[in-house]
Amino acid sequence: MTIRVLIADDQMMVREGFSVLLNAMPDIEVVGEAVNGREAVERVRELAPDVVLMDIRMPEMNGIEATREIVAAGVDSKVLVLTTFDLDEYVYQALRAGASGFLLKDASARQLADGVKVVAAGEALLAPSVTRRLITEFSRLGETPRLSATVQAQQYGELTERETEVLVLIAQGLSNSEIASRLVVAESTIKTHVSRILVKLGLRDRTQAAVFAYEARLVTPG
Repeated sequence: MTIRVLIADDQMMVREGFSVLLNAMPDIEVVGEAVNGREAVERVRELAPDVVLMDIRMPEMNGIEATREIVAAGVDSKVLVLTTFDLDEYVYQALRAGASGFLLKDASARQLADGVKVVAAGEALLAPSVTRRLITEFSRLGETPRLSATVQAQQYGELTERETEVLVLIAQGLSNSEIASRLVVAESTIKTHVSRILVKLGLRDRTQAAVFAYEARLVTPG
């Protein structure tokens, strides 16, 4: 199945470069482009792409606001945030807005293609080391919004002990196969646990699950 991609970036060279790289892949097709967040939202409504490559800093509407609108619209399009460096102060905000992960703009063609495929498949594109650095930075600055105690008690309390264990491993950046190996169970079992976690917590994907785990302090930086 061909993965349909929309590229949202205010720099023409970036859009054209990524289009060339992705269209060269046999199972990926760039179906449209957007020069700002507002246009990205409109194009998602028109084209219903599988993945949106979203720049954060754009005129008229930035990538965070655009991501929030796309997620709120309830469409199936996944957002993969593009940034120039891995400690961009807006990356964490974008993840909280519903982005499925982020990718550096200097990524290789293979990393770009793999990132699109990972996000399209519903996985989180978050390297454990980068996740820890992001959370550590925001914790240090005291700017990380935290879930209220009431929300934590209501949502976290619904998880079984095994589901909580799986949630922690998701937040540490492990894939389903890695979690299955760690817990010595079948990968299909882990997929079932992940699905139940998302439903119980009212979350869209694994990335939001990871953010929830950090905000609920199930996982701490380090």
